Amino acid sequence: MAEKTTDPDAAALSQEEIDAEIAAIHGDYRAQRDAGGVVETNARLNFPPYRSSLLRHPTKSLHHADPEDIELHSPAFGHRDVSPLEADLTLQHNGEPIGERIIVTGRVLDGDGRPVTGQLVEMWQANAAGRYMHKRDQHPAPLDPNFTGVGRALTGPNGEYSFTTIKPAPYPWKNHHNAWRSAHIHFSLFGTDFTQRIVTQMYFPGDPIFDLDPIYQSITDQAARDRLVATYDHSVSQHEWNTGYRWDIVLSGSNRTWAEEDEEH
Repeated sequence: MAEKTTDPDAAALSQEEIDAEIAAIHGDYRAQRDAGGVVETNARLNFPPYRSSLLRHPTKSLHHADPEDIELHSPAFGHRDVSPLEADLTLQHNGEPIGERIIVTGRVLDGDGRPVTGQLVEMWQANAAGRYMHKRDQHPAPLDPNFTGVGRALTGPNGEYSFTTIKPAPYPWKNHHNAWRSAHIHFSLFGTDFTQRIVTQMYFPGDPIFDLDPIYQSITDQAARDRLVATYDHSVSQHEWNTGYRWDIVLSGSNRTWAEEDEEH
């Protein structure tokens, strides 16, 4: 979540210093890739320009869990538990939320391009002022009483999903002085149980903050970063009602969508 950047303990490094760190890391990566190194399709767990990345990834060996024991104690979900109305974030309150109404739609696919049906997709986001409805978000932007910013849906027979929402705004965070996050929507996907969860983020085309955002830039490969950016699709837009974006989520393979190790921002 966003935090107030004028606090005394806010990070003191400038955007220019962060930019220089990012450029150096990306330059080293490109040199190694061009020399025959491995192409990185995921974010680096330790990406120094993203200051808290070192504290947010596992530092000890992972342990295998007993899948049968997990199935006995994990929550269950299905079509009866997810209402189609949950996919429309503009209908959750008594009034209309403020902001640009958009539809975000796409397909959930496996590594071979096959649709994944019955997939639980959750999403959450800031409002049109860049504010989350969360107690940890206290930066001075207005809350919208008619927008909670949370929705969920189940994928259809062709792996399709669709959310009606409000376009989020960028927001400040405490990574460094005058740090801003690119406008984005968080996505969470589940497989057949809660141990198969992945979390990722979708961005909007043409965002001027892309080059300045250490979380977005923690994916060192440009092609992998580009797969997080939705495409404006005029066929999804509706007359005098909404603009539309299309974004497919690929769960595996070399073209898979980047997934976070642990979501926070």
